[in-house]
Amino acid sequence: MSAPRIKSVDVLVHVGKAGAVELAPSLEAWLCERVETVRIHRELGAFARHGAELHSGESQLVAPDLVIVLGGDGALLGAVRAFAESPVPTLGINFGQVGFLASTPASRWEETLLSVLEGHAATEPRLRLELELPTDQGRVRHVALNDVVLSRSPEQSMLRAALWVGEDWVTDYRADGLIFATPSGSTAYALSAGGPILGPSLEAILVTPICSQSLANRPIVLEPQVELGVEMVGGTGPTEVVVDGRRVGRLEANKRLRIVRHPVPYPIVALPSLDPYRRWRERLGWTGSVTQRPV
Repeated sequence: MSAPRIKSVDVLVHVGKAGAVELAPSLEAWLCERVETVRIHRELGAFARHGAELHSGESQLVAPDLVIVLGGDGALLGAVRAFAESPVPTLGINFGQVGFLASTPASRWEETLLSVLEGHAATEPRLRLELELPTDQGRVRHVALNDVVLSRSPEQSMLRAALWVGEDWVTDYRADGLIFATPSGSTAYALSAGGPILGPSLEAILVTPICSQSLANRPIVLEPQVELGVEMVGGTGPTEVVVDGRRVGRLEANKRLRIVRHPVPYPIVALPSLDPYRRWRERLGWTGSVTQRPV
């Protein structure tokens, strides 16, 4: 069965990246010769905020067949937020520092887009997390592609968090914070905190403490169907809650936060020749040798 024909494309340009701004006119002209509708967006923050309006029927935005992001992983996360409720295949052309999500090098954009338009691109279904945060107004829902982070507020010396899997208590952490990461997020903050790298299309949830007081608290990998509960036990102040790098609120003491797998994965488009293992080698500087780095 052939892939559906791509008729409309939204291009998001990170104006803080000079290379992205320079490429945008050429990319737009190239796409206009091959696709019926091309829309260029240069305000990434505003575009991400329009996501709620788009799905509530209050916006004139129409979901495209493909989203192209000129920027880094942070810019791509903005696009993912905009289409959180109705995922759109999203391709990141990397102008950032790392590029695990925005994996296509800028030098290969044309090759990659030809593969996409011809139906030969690789689409990786990425697991997401759904967070329910209790507030005074009720439980507020958020969706994460990378991670949900609980971190101590400035007035806290250390947070104490009780972790539950379903009705089973796992442990109490005394730490600077906790990271709940998807496989996509395993190469982000969780990696810096000592967590393992998970295959991008794996279905699992990674829990990693940040600077745990106890060396016995290690990262754990859980089945995707579990329901996680987190409750702050004691402490001197509310705990900051951050979703994909954005602060979304605070978790008060003795209130339980809930995290589950989102039922719909997000489709990230990648160049077929850039398998995840090659991305790991290139992004993390693996050489395969202790004596020399390949040229």
